[in-house]
Amino acid sequence: MKQLLVFFAALLPMALNAQMMQPVKWTTDFEVNGEEATLTLTATIDEGWHMYSTETPQGDFLPGPPEISYTTISGLEPTGNLTYDINPISEFDNMFEETLSFWENTVTLTQKYSVTGPVALVGSLSYQACSNMNCIMGNEEFTFGDSAIISAATTSQSATEQSNTYSDREYWQPVEDINKGNDISDTGIFTIFILGFLGGLVALFTPCVWPMIPLTVSFFLKKSASRAKSIREASIYGGSIVVIYLILGLLITILFGASKLNELSTNAIFNLIFFALLVVFAISFFGAFDIKLPARWSNSMDAKAEKTTGLLSIFFMAFTLVLVSFSCTGPIIGTLLVEAASNGSYLGPAVGMGGFALALAIPFALFAMFPSVLQEMPRSGGWLNSVKVVLGFLELALSLKFLSVADLAYGWGILDREVFVALWVVIFALLGLYLLGKLRFPHDTPSESTGVGRFFMALVSLSFAIYLLPGLWGAPLKAVSAFVPPLDTQDFNLYQNDELRTFDDFEEGMIYAEEHGLPVLMDFSGYGCVNCRKMEGAVFDTEKISTMLNEEFVVIELMVDDKHALAEPIKVTENGKEITLRTVGDKWSFLQRHKFAANSQPYYMVLDNNGDAISPSYAYDEDVEKFHKFLSDALTRYNNL
Repeated sequence: MKQLLVFFAALLPMALNAQMMQPVKWTTDFEVNGEEATLTLTATIDEGWHMYSTETPQGDFLPGPPEISYTTISGLEPTGNLTYDINPISEFDNMFEETLSFWENTVTLTQKYSVTGPVALVGSLSYQACSNMNCIMGNEEFTFGDSAIISAATTSQSATEQSNTYSDREYWQPVEDINKGNDISDTGIFTIFILGFLGGLVALFTPCVWPMIPLTVSFFLKKSASRAKSIREASIYGGSIVVIYLILGLLITILFGASKLNELSTNAIFNLIFFALLVVFAISFFGAFDIKLPARWSNSMDAKAEKTTGLLSIFFMAFTLVLVSFSCTGPIIGTLLVEAASNGSYLGPAVGMGGFALALAIPFALFAMFPSVLQEMPRSGGWLNSVKVVLGFLELALSLKFLSVADLAYGWGILDREVFVALWVVIFALLGLYLLGKLRFPHDTPSESTGVGRFFMALVSLSFAIYLLPGLWGAPLKAVSAFVPPLDTQDFNLYQNDELRTFDDFEEGMIYAEEHGLPVLMDFSGYGCVNCRKMEGAVFDTEKISTMLNEEFVVIELMVDDKHALAEPIKVTENGKEITLRTVGDKWSFLQRHKFAANSQPYYMVLDNNGDAISPSYAYDEDVEKFHKFLSDALTRYNNL
C-alpha cells in the first residue's frame, strides 16, 4: 500500500497541467555552402497534438499554416517556398468546411536561399497546433549570421518601430490564477470519483454481482471460526478488490497515456465503436442473448482461491469477483473510463476505478464481517432481471451520446438535437411503461401488481420523458445540456437568442466595463480553434449563458491568430528577450502570455475594473451548468468588492 501511495504522489504533478503549453519543440540549423544556404527547422510534436501544415489553405477563419517572417535578412534571397520532409495528413473538417492538413509526431521544414553577400538572418516561424482540448499559436525565433550586421539592423529598426512598454500599463499587469489548486481539472477529478462510486453502487445490484454475495460469505466462514480473523480477512478482501481495479486503471493510463485517452474519448471512430458496444450490451440486457467470459477463466480462479491459503487465496477470491461480474460491470466501467479520459488527466482513470471499486468493495467486506446480515437480504430472482433491463434502457440512452460525438465530427446530420431528444423521449417513456408492467421481456417474471418502488421509478422516468418534450422545439433542457447535441443543430427552434455583445480590443473593453460598472469576461479565442467554436455553440448560445453575459458582463473576445497587421510594429520584452509584435494576433497572444501566463485556447477568466483576476481560469468544457457556476461565482466576488 505504501508503494501505491508513492506511485500516486508521483503521478499527481502530471495531473495538474501547467497553463503555459509547449506541445511543439523545435531545433533550428543554418548552413551556408558556397552560393546556397539552408535554414532547417525540425519540430517534435507531443502525442495527442497536431500542427497545421503549409498545405492548409489560408484565410481569416482558418487555422494558420507555418510562415516565416524576417526581422533582418541580409546577403540572402529566399529561393522557393518552405518545404517539408513528411507528407501531411489531409482530412475534411466539417467545422471549417475545408480540407485541412497537418503533421503529427515530427516534421522537418526547410527554406533555401541564394547567397549574395555577408549573411545575416533574424526572424521567426509562426505556426498553429491543436489537440482535442486546446489550440496554441506559437513562434520559433532564430538568429544566424554576422553579429555586426544584425546589431546594426536592430538599431536601425528600433528607431523606426514603435516602442510600447505594455508591461507598465495598469490593465496589462500580470494576474495570478486564483484558486489555481482548485480549478476545473481538480473539480473534474472529484466528479470522476463520484461517478465511479455511483457506478459501483449500480453494479452491486446487477445479476452478475448479486449472486456473489452468498458465495463470498460462505468462502470466509469456511476459512476461519475466529470472528476477529474473519473481520481482518474480510477487510483485506475489500482492499484487494480496490487494488485490482486501481491497477487496472493505472495500467490503462500507463499503456495509453492521458493525452491518448483524451484523444480516443473525442475520436469519432472510437465513439462509433463504443456506441455499437453499448447497443450490443443493451440488447443483451433485454434478454436476447448472454455475454459471458469463458467459464474456465472464472472456474480456474475459483479453484485457485480454494487451494491456496492465506492472503493469496483472498486475492484470488477478489479476482474471481472481478471476472465473474465483468459481463455486467463492463459497460459501466467502459463508460466511466471514457468520461475519465475526457478529463485529460493522468489520474482520471485510476481515480474513477478507485471510486467504482470502493463502492463495490465496502458491501462485500461488510457481508463477510457480519454474515448474519445476509439473512435479511432479498434472494436472487425476477427483480434482478428487472434491474438488468432497466440498465439496458439506460445504456441505450447513453449510447446516443457517443453516436452524437461521431455525428458532429463527420457532419452527417443524422442525429441533430430534435432527433436525439425524440429518441430519449421514447426510451424513457418505454422505461416507464416497463416499470409499470405494461412491457415485458423474455426473462421477466409475470407479476399481477406493481410495487411501490417500481411505481415511483416509473413516475420519475415518465416525468423525465415529458420534461424532454419541449426540447423538440428548442427549449434549452438545462438539466441535460451536457448530453444533448448543441442548439445550433436544431432545425426548428422557437427560441432565438440575442446576439452576444463583444469587444475585440482589450483596452476599449476595459474602459467600457469601468464606465458601466461591470466585470469583464476575457475570452482568448482563435479563428482556427475548433473547440472555441464548440464552446460558442454549445455554451454561449444557450439562453442561460447569453442572457447572463449580455446583462451582467462585458465580453472581450481576442483572436490570437488574427493576421491583420498592426498600424505599427510593437517591440516588447519577454523572458529577457526583445520581440516584435507585427499582427493583431501577435498582440493578443502576447497579452495572454504576459498577463495570464497562458497560451492555449479557449481560455476564459473574469477580471474586475482594475484588470485583476476575480475567478480561476476556465478552459474547454461544454457543461453549461459548470460554466454558469463559473460566471456566478465571479459575479458574486465582483459585487462583494
